Amino acid sequence: MSGELPGNILLFGRVLRGLGLDAGTARMLDVVAALDHVSIGEKADFYHAARSLTTRRREDLPVFDRAFEAFWRKPAHGRTTRDLAALGEKRRMRPPTFDPAPPAPDVEDVPGTGTAETPVFSARVGGSAREILRRKDFAELTAEELERVRALIRGLAWRVADRSTRRRRPGDGEELDLRRTLRTSLRHGGEVLAWERRERRRRPRRIVALADVSGSMERYTRLLLLFLHALSRGLGGRVEVFLFGTRLTRVTRALASRDPDAALAAASAAVPDWSGGTRIGEALRDFNFRWARRVLGGGAVVLVVSDGWDRGDPDLLAREAARLQRSAHRLVWLNPLLGAADYRPLARGIRAALPSVDDFLPVHNLASLEDLARRLERIPADRPRRRQHREAR
Repeated sequence: MSGELPGNILLFGRVLRGLGLDAGTARMLDVVAALDHVSIGEKADFYHAARSLTTRRREDLPVFDRAFEAFWRKPAHGRTTRDLAALGEKRRMRPPTFDPAPPAPDVEDVPGTGTAETPVFSARVGGSAREILRRKDFAELTAEELERVRALIRGLAWRVADRSTRRRRPGDGEELDLRRTLRTSLRHGGEVLAWERRERRRRPRRIVALADVSGSMERYTRLLLLFLHALSRGLGGRVEVFLFGTRLTRVTRALASRDPDAALAAASAAVPDWSGGTRIGEALRDFNFRWARRVLGGGAVVLVVSDGWDRGDPDLLAREAARLQRSAHRLVWLNPLLGAADYRPLARGIRAALPSVDDFLPVHNLASLEDLARRLERIPADRPRRRQHREAR
């Protein structure tokens, strides 16, 4: 395909991205490729091809419809930007401008402003600006957006589901408290007027996080460390944090600082293999034999944060991941690449570990962190059924 049409389609993608739709360059190139299979002369075919490739949610449809009609509309002089190639014009289209307006869930073409070359959109994004930021991939954030995301991560509320302990306390449980019943009866001359009961004490589960800081995770490492710092502060010190590349390093004390920047600097200084290679199996083996007995007591939940790219032995990784799962109440693998629509777990490291993973979740934007917070608050009291069957064998 030649002429101005591919450039105009990519420019249309910039408009859609400015309105909060998932219309990255790769998706717009897919739209260009789709024109080999649909007729560009049929507006309906082009419309449906572009909409199916750039909208993922029902609420995106009206936004796309208005943007499509405004961008590809026919100007008063009888030509459309889509006809530039056929007319032979060498006109460069200027990028669209976005005019901030009072909050309203709508997108309008403002009449009387701009020209055919410069469509001007009024982006009604008051309350939706946060929604757009929540769903934007950490790797695509600008410097300004990065600061806003850092503030939002620090403001996340974390709470972990409770677990039953072996200790008892007075309560409404089914177990009789005979000692307290007898003591109470002495007030009434030894007559038992009511049976006292007791219940198990409950405490929040411990969280143990093992985060990959190798070179392949460099785009996400800083914000994920900020997430681990906020998690540790929010749960009152019931979090153990380890970083690994080619070796395992405990950074729990480094992240204990109240100042997040100081905590991240201390954690970075403590790791000798920052942004290096990755040997996940050896790091898990080191954790299983040196630290598991110390930090996995009381039904701890283990979070492994990694993209799964590994230079080590996949069989070793499979064995150590299975051993780690048996020691923990739940093994959760957080992969920032999982947020991509076309992601497939093809790396040998993640393929070796997945059979032993209880939850495989994305951790690439604010929305995924909020989803993780909700999941941690609702952790089931029972271990996953799959692991119960394995242990029974």
